[in-house]
Amino acid sequence: MKEEKVDDYIKKLKSPQKEICSELREIIFRTFPNIIEEMKWGVPSYANGKYYLVALKNHVNMGFSIKDLSKEEIALFQGKGKTMRIIEIRSKKEIDEVKIVNLLKLVKEN
Repeated sequence: MKEEKVDDYIKKLKSPQKEICSELREIIFRTFPNIIEEMKWGVPSYANGKYYLVALKNHVNMGFSIKDLSKEEIALFQGKGKTMRIIEIRSKKEIDEVKIVNLLKLVKEN
């Protein structure tokens, strides 16, 4: 179910972060219609922290829990975090829905 606080977070963003976050959010809900959405750590968070979105100055990071993933699976993400990794998106054109859906499902299954 969509959370009003996340609506507010996205509405306050500037372009292109606003459009990127909106599209990523829609992809998440198309993939998992009943996913839990909440504001956690000041950013939109999903599935009890398995995923998050954060708008930064020049891009949006979509974060994923890497708990229980293999080294090969972890290599699909950017970053060096021990528990979370990201994909960085700088424009709406960079959004690869097939890749994102695959990553969402990979993390959800582990």
